Amino acid sequence: MQHVKHKTDCRLCGSTQLEHVLPIRPSAIGDAFVTAERLSEKQDLYPLDCYLCLDCGHLQNLDVVDPDILFRDYTYRTSVSLGLVEHFKRYAQSVVSTLGIPKGSLVAEMGSNDGSLLKAFKNEGMRVQGVDPARDIAAAATADGIPTIPDFFTSALAAKIKSEQGEAKLFCANNVFAHIDNMSDVVKGIRLLLADDGAFVFEVSYIVDMIDNMVFDTIYHEHVSHHALIPLETFLNKHDMTLFQVERTATKGGSIRAFAQPKSTGKRPRSAELSKLIAEEERRGITKPKIYQDWFAAIEQCKRRTLAYLDKAIAEGKLVAAYGASTTTTTLLYHFELESRVKFIVDDNPLKQGRYSPGAHIPVQPSTELATRKPDIVVILAWIYADPILKRNQAYLEAGGRFLVPLPEPRVVEASGSVAI
Repeated sequence: MQHVKHKTDCRLCGSTQLEHVLPIRPSAIGDAFVTAERLSEKQDLYPLDCYLCLDCGHLQNLDVVDPDILFRDYTYRTSVSLGLVEHFKRYAQSVVSTLGIPKGSLVAEMGSNDGSLLKAFKNEGMRVQGVDPARDIAAAATADGIPTIPDFFTSALAAKIKSEQGEAKLFCANNVFAHIDNMSDVVKGIRLLLADDGAFVFEVSYIVDMIDNMVFDTIYHEHVSHHALIPLETFLNKHDMTLFQVERTATKGGSIRAFAQPKSTGKRPRSAELSKLIAEEERRGITKPKIYQDWFAAIEQCKRRTLAYLDKAIAEGKLVAAYGASTTTTTLLYHFELESRVKFIVDDNPLKQGRYSPGAHIPVQPSTELATRKPDIVVILAWIYADPILKRNQAYLEAGGRFLVPLPEPRVVEASGSVAI
């Protein structure tokens, strides 16, 4: 298939002992919402299967879509995500005080997007440098006072930044460490740029939370890795880096903020929370296939219940719409086979309105369409945000509408309340 390469070895340890544990249905590129003029263009579906490395326990997608296709014309901006700007403000204050980063230090970030996090660090008195391959977003961030190199982070780029600006006391990667195919070169670059007493802080979706909260829809083409601490620690150690602290955060359905330092020179002690989480991963068999096979069975059960309810409603002539036009919703739409069942999608992001969903080309409209077209059932594809969506759309419920929330347990919400299906 064009624009995709299939790896045969583990991204972290190079082993070829890989087991296919999550047969997620292929989908179009999650964020490739198209304008009306581009409806005639065919959008390929790419594999989303996940494999577990039987040697180091890392869960990964082996089918890698050309990153230029995924990231060069990226439209997602951090600042539009509910609560993320506030989250980053607290994040910067917390990291600077906890790690004792002196004012005037260099803070670098890969995948810095519109500079929301670096802006928070700049407000804490730091020098900042962003790196992001999305050209338009990088240019806008630079114009907004957050210097951003419009490129992918590599060890060669790290050497260039270091020679021009000196070493970084802090290197950040938020919800981007899962995007990298060539992890070894990137971590080599981070170690090169980092001061001997510096820290690497990264936030990633945490596989334990993904399983416990049923957040399988963060599996999409940009995310080629799904992280647990045990395989990460083994991998970082190979590059003179080591974890010393970890915090759970609620973002993206359950994430970890992990802190690493140079293994040979770092002086920060290992936290009790890190040891506790690693012990818990061991206990639950996070590096073994069974937990993923059980998880997939639970996902399939939610899918069957959702489709049974919708198919009965459609047979009765009911109109089905959906709520949420984002990368995760594309995974859910395809894996739950909703493409042919949903007539239109509503979303509150003006950038998505008037476009058509990736591959299936379902029209995306503002949420005011719920009052106009009065669909009988609206499937909340952006189910992580179900509570704020339900609050904002009370009028639709009071007019007799129904919302179907497919995960973590399928339920239908009406004006009179919520019932499991």
